Amino acid sequence: MPKNRSRAGSYAALIALAFLMLPVGLLAQELPVTKVALFSSGVGYFEHRGSVKGDATVSLPFTTAEVDDALKSLVVWDFASGAGADSKAGALPSVSYPSLEGLDDALRGLKIDLTGNPKVADLLARLKGAELAVSTPEEVVGRIVSVEARATGKDGASRPSLVLLTATGVRTLALDELVSIRFTDPGIAGDFSRALGLILAARDADRRVLDLRLPGTTTRELALGYIVAAPVWKVSYRLDLSGEKPWFQGWAIVDNPSQSDWKDVTLTLVSGRPVSFVQNLYAPLRLARPVLPLAIAGTAEARTFESGLRGALAEELDYAADSYGPAPPPAPMAAPSASMAKRAEAPQKPKSAPGLAASSVETATAKAAGDQFEFTIKRPVTLERRRSAMLPLVAGAMGAEKVSIWSPDSGSRNPMLGVRLSNSLGMKLPAGPITVFDGGIYAGDALIDFLAEKDKRLLVYGQDLSVTGDDSRASSQETLGVTVSKGVMVFSRRTTYTRTYEFRNASGTARRMVVEHPITAGAELMSPAAFDEKTPEVYRFTLALAAGAQAKLEVKERSPSQERISLSSLSPDSFLYYSASSEIPARVREALKKAMDLRRKAEDAKRALGDLSSRRSELSTEQGRIRQNLDAVGRDSSQGQNYLKRLMDSETELDSLAARIQDARKASADAQASYDSYLANLSLD
Repeated sequence: MPKNRSRAGSYAALIALAFLMLPVGLLAQELPVTKVALFSSGVGYFEHRGSVKGDATVSLPFTTAEVDDALKSLVVWDFASGAGADSKAGALPSVSYPSLEGLDDALRGLKIDLTGNPKVADLLARLKGAELAVSTPEEVVGRIVSVEARATGKDGASRPSLVLLTATGVRTLALDELVSIRFTDPGIAGDFSRALGLILAARDADRRVLDLRLPGTTTRELALGYIVAAPVWKVSYRLDLSGEKPWFQGWAIVDNPSQSDWKDVTLTLVSGRPVSFVQNLYAPLRLARPVLPLAIAGTAEARTFESGLRGALAEELDYAADSYGPAPPPAPMAAPSASMAKRAEAPQKPKSAPGLAASSVETATAKAAGDQFEFTIKRPVTLERRRSAMLPLVAGAMGAEKVSIWSPDSGSRNPMLGVRLSNSLGMKLPAGPITVFDGGIYAGDALIDFLAEKDKRLLVYGQDLSVTGDDSRASSQETLGVTVSKGVMVFSRRTTYTRTYEFRNASGTARRMVVEHPITAGAELMSPAAFDEKTPEVYRFTLALAAGAQAKLEVKERSPSQERISLSSLSPDSFLYYSASSEIPARVREALKKAMDLRRKAEDAKRALGDLSSRRSELSTEQGRIRQNLDAVGRDSSQGQNYLKRLMDSETELDSLAARIQDARKASADAQASYDSYLANLSLD
């Protein structure tokens, strides 16, 4: 026999034996799902409600990945729990669930060992010494001595036999003749039931069942809710542009990935972005602890103490701590409910609307939920587990105007076919795709972001091949004024940017153009005088384009700017250019000319000082050469006497140069100081 089949048969026998021993009152029941709220943030709220009687156990199936969320968010409303008349004194609901450890590890911790897939004979052999009550059909009570294979019957075949020590002695009973077996030890009987529950749960490796135990004495109503991860609910729209009033439909796409069927549930779809996270609450958490030496020997450790609070301040802190007392238990979280507030009904279909409006659908009611927005499907929803559905969300006449949208940086000469949509449905619309119909046929697809009530939005669904467009750019600059402040010349200028858009309509139908003009950073709009819409990136202008005609739109923006020039850093050529430039006022040009004269004087004085210093260097070099020649020919020779005379003449000139250099240095410093002072104090408005 295959090993898997043998193991399945052994467990089946054990499970059948265990159910014979289980009290009926301990069997768990499942409560149906009655409310579901799906959030666009990827979580879902599920509420179960039903009637329970007496001590009840409710089972909640989850996947392993869902247990963390369930432990974090489970809330219970048991109207008989606590201190009410129908509750047991001091008894509160509790939740138990299988550990995350492996099956064999969990089984080894029980009083009855079901590891290794034992048969009934092997199981009883492992419990040697345990007391049993067996029915043959008479009841025999005794302790297990052994389980042996003994030959019985005329054929001499071996059969497993149970050897018991009873009050009347040792008895041997054939296992296949026993009607029932019962453990008299409540601990073993309880662990037997737990072990079989673990084995049953292990058949689905990803299935985890939370057992909610609810003490009570009467039949009462029970509700419980929790939040777990769920597929994001999605939305898709249809827009029919035919007829006098465009018709708008919205459908919600939902999935039921849970472990439970939805039957006649109240379904709410919530659009928003609440904070949501997963915390590891299911897996056992073990922390490392420090190992400390035995405190039976050794010396005392030196320590210091900080000063403490004294007097009235300490008394105030004590009083503040006492006044708070223990924290009250948190109230259960309110579940999303269709009756929390009055919902605004979706607009009804006008009788004259063709196309999509010809079919009538019952939509959802909608209302604000804080900063979120929720839709509640009007009729109860039935959806089996692992199934999906598309449900009507909204339907009604929508304000919509057909336009052609031109974006100059799109890379195409043709504008886009689009719609200026105005949300007149009285509810917020989540982001989603829109299928557009026009003239009774498919016209294209569009995307829309979240659309608030009474908000307007452009959307595009195709390209308008009948209209071509082009644009050209130009710019001009003018100087508004020139000022000088403490040696800095400031040019105040203004740049005008002009962009011209030209369109040609080759069709026999007039167009309403929406031109998106990129905003120039720091510039002010000059013309047209007003825009239709403005975003952080573009202005939007509306332009009428008749059938078979051309139209032009000129957009002008003006941007101020300043240029700052330090006069002390200007070259002579730059000084000359600015002093003759017609864009600079006459008195500024005169001031620049005076600055040029002062600079020229400073440069002439510096040059004269340089010439004198160069002459002194030449004389010093010449004197060195003369002294060498004088040493070579001697002082008494006629040539030596000539060298002495030349040396004395150069000495006389050096003395004269020293005085002249001192005067030139002072003159250069004075000229430079005059120039710098003039620039530093030059200010002209």
